[in-house]
Amino acid sequence: MSARKKAIVSVTNDLLTDNRVDKVCCFLVEQGYDVTLVGRLRNSSVELPERNYRTKRLKLSFDKGALFYAAYNFRLFWFLAFRKADLLVCNDLDTLLGNYAASKLKPGCRLVYDTHEYFTEVPELAGRKRVKRIWEGIESWIFPKLKTIYTVNNSIARLYEEKYKKKLLVVRNVSPQWMPKNIPGKEILGIPENKLIIILQGAGINVHRGAEEAVEAMQYIENAVLLIVGDGDVIPSLKENVEKNNLSDKVLFFGKRPYLEMMQYTYHAAIGLTLDKPNNINYQYSLPNKVFDYIHAGTPIICTDLIEVSTLVEKHKVGIVLKDFTPLTLADAINQLATDSNLLNELKANCQKAALIENWEQEKTILKEIYPEVV
Repeated sequence: MSARKKAIVSVTNDLLTDNRVDKVCCFLVEQGYDVTLVGRLRNSSVELPERNYRTKRLKLSFDKGALFYAAYNFRLFWFLAFRKADLLVCNDLDTLLGNYAASKLKPGCRLVYDTHEYFTEVPELAGRKRVKRIWEGIESWIFPKLKTIYTVNNSIARLYEEKYKKKLLVVRNVSPQWMPKNIPGKEILGIPENKLIIILQGAGINVHRGAEEAVEAMQYIENAVLLIVGDGDVIPSLKENVEKNNLSDKVLFFGKRPYLEMMQYTYHAAIGLTLDKPNNINYQYSLPNKVFDYIHAGTPIICTDLIEVSTLVEKHKVGIVLKDFTPLTLADAINQLATDSNLLNELKANCQKAALIENWEQEKTILKEIYPEVV
């Protein structure tokens, strides 16, 4: 009996909360691959839950900035170069250089690029012309040479297609059907029992993603609590604002949680927020996976007017789209749902219907074109 074909999937995060990558790895296992997922080990990293594929986290001397990305791709190259692989799956531009270089040493090894965002326009590169030029140089050198590329939505696919004249496939970051057997009660999770629960969740709670306005809006909302479940660069300043404005009883921080645990908090929420601002190309055309998480938890959505998000919310009638986004308009929308139980229940029922359509079980059929079953 021949050995299974080996796939090595790589990212730059610590593997705990990247649900898209986990879903792809599980699909590759279903398709017959022996899968290893590679990421990094940070000082704050916790032990990973057991998975049906192997994981490897690289320990680096640098945690951020140019030295981190250079060191990670160097380590990743050497890790990949000396391991047998039939398939390399590269997630985002920050792992592309190491993967591409290693693939050149592996005749017959296939390289697939999954770009989760329009990387060169992320807000972290705004105003950093030299750094941005480096990333653009790596992308423009390697991207045209790639044979198989897919991304997270049609808007981002069109941007890449216009730039490089290459056809991209689209695999959205849709949540799997969520059918938990047991959900801990609010008391066990540390959630107030008798207040309206609002949630902002996700792995990237960063600047320009509406968290600041969400915290400020809580000044205008009574008998409600905002749960912030996740991590990101804006969290320290949010905590300062909560303390400064005496909102500690209205805004609770739960940090980064494994997906299934995060969904327990989402389930108990009456309203889910996704509030990215269209102040850069990457956010303008984004479709955050939290949108699908809210739908699958039966949690009605309040969202900003981004084309991919608003189209989905309005198509399935699962929430309210803010045509004008300020702390006051957000507070008004929350108060509207808090006082209109009929509307809230209607949106919740629509979430349950949409979950039967918008789910990973349907979406992953596209992956069969990219990763055919192997023997």
